[in-house]
Amino acid sequence: MAIASSSNTEQAQYRFSSALINSADPWRIGTVVIALLAILPVFAILWLAFFPTENIWPHLVKTSLPRYLQNTIVLMLGVGTSVFATGVSTAYLVSNYEFPFRRMFEWLLLLPLAFPAYVVAYLYTDLLEFAGPVQQGLRTLFGWQLASDYWFPNVRSMGGAVMLMGLVLYPYVYLLARSSFIEQSPNLSAVSRLSGRSPFKTFMFVSLPIARPAIAIGVALALMETLNDFGTVDFFSVHTLTAGIYDVWLNMGNLGGAAQIASVMLTFVVLLLSLEYVGRRRQRFYQSAGRFSNKQRKQLVGRSKWLAIFVCAAPVSLGFILPFLMLLKYAIQYFEQSWSPEFREYVFNSLYVSTTAAVVCATLAVVVCYGRRLHRSTSMIIAARIASVGYAVPGAVLAVGIVIPLASFDNAMDTFFRARFDISTGLMLTGTTFALIMTYVIRFLAISIGSVESSMSKISESVDMAARTLGYSASRTLGRFQLPLLKSGILTAALIVFVDTMKELPATLLLRPFNFETLSTHVYQFASDEMIEQSALGALCIVISGLLPVILLSKTISQSQSLASRA
Repeated sequence: MAIASSSNTEQAQYRFSSALINSADPWRIGTVVIALLAILPVFAILWLAFFPTENIWPHLVKTSLPRYLQNTIVLMLGVGTSVFATGVSTAYLVSNYEFPFRRMFEWLLLLPLAFPAYVVAYLYTDLLEFAGPVQQGLRTLFGWQLASDYWFPNVRSMGGAVMLMGLVLYPYVYLLARSSFIEQSPNLSAVSRLSGRSPFKTFMFVSLPIARPAIAIGVALALMETLNDFGTVDFFSVHTLTAGIYDVWLNMGNLGGAAQIASVMLTFVVLLLSLEYVGRRRQRFYQSAGRFSNKQRKQLVGRSKWLAIFVCAAPVSLGFILPFLMLLKYAIQYFEQSWSPEFREYVFNSLYVSTTAAVVCATLAVVVCYGRRLHRSTSMIIAARIASVGYAVPGAVLAVGIVIPLASFDNAMDTFFRARFDISTGLMLTGTTFALIMTYVIRFLAISIGSVESSMSKISESVDMAARTLGYSASRTLGRFQLPLLKSGILTAALIVFVDTMKELPATLLLRPFNFETLSTHVYQFASDEMIEQSALGALCIVISGLLPVILLSKTISQSQSLASRA
């Protein structure tokens, strides 16, 4: 009995030691730490919103907050309707019908995604304003002299913001809706047609309901970008919640008020995340068994053919070709003025912060994904999801959330060194590129995690088991076997984060160090002064860099579609 008792005690001690070792696993700890850092800005915002130094909430509620809320809701409803109509119609046409240039439109319709919304807003304002070429041409043609002689829509308005943001954000819906339409079994449409339904009713009552979860995800992603936008709404004087954060923080000097507005924006974020989650959950139940069977597209003729070409050509022409040609023209005309030592410094600054953010995001994504692969517990799954929450949080909100803890740390260190050594440390983190890059990393980490996780899921677990059998530790298994196989996913993640960082404006405007300009802030400053031509070279650099992931995405879709058709 004594021997049995001793054996049980040793087993219990062994189980306790194993649990302790597992809980102290560096991959588990790393994943949890990354998740805590990612959620820290949200907690900081909520804390300061409820306990501000100077509470201006009653003043905000009585004055500007209702206007911010109304404009934000109207803008999101307008953009949501626009991206839904454009994305679904173009996706359905290229997926189910055959017409001239269809194959070309499949990838051309993705190109507007390369344009930041604020750049398109600047260009169309220059094109359509009173002194622009369109109205000048109309006045010359009809003999008008003054603005009161005719009516022309004001592009710098809520309607203009909805139209232009819809032009560059519809690819989110198009991409996911097209994938859903392609995967639908042709048998469903055939049964509907045999039941006497017209093509339109088949679309409304069969194809569209099946694709609804994917469309909901696309609309949610587009609305997240709408909520994040600052350049367009600021230029068009549409006072949304994002513009309110900028105004209250920088113009009124009240960080607590900015945090209170940011907390309101978090409500919208939660609603959009719920929409996206419901869409993903329901998408599993809308996939048919015969989804990869070859689909026979119906040949369009006559008016239908030309209408399909117009529907697909219009968003591409207005959302990419026309603004790209305008940028190219301005960049060539003003090249000598633009290509200055200051501009080269802006390029270097953009490359520096974008490359650093891309490398850090890719590295942290590997830690999170590998930690989740090693430990498939519920806590690790939750930690990985928390680490991805930053992408849903607008850049201006993250900027507020980052400043609060960093400023507290700087103040604490300064107080400590003043008391002990009579030395002022000043701002060590706040107002530096560290704060800026940290914001980029938290915001875009979800993109890296998604790309790395997708690549890692394709690696068989037998690779891990074989390596561990040969005596390799988890870290050596990752370095020797996993990383070479993950190279493509890691590079893709780094590339997309690099491009998104190049385009990011709200967080950069709020957190950039003094006299530190990037291409995005350079374009914003010149465009705000009605000098878009002088910043065209910088905007062109941003757009060209944005084309890289779009081309990569198009190739990936084509390859997956080809493999699916052979299956």
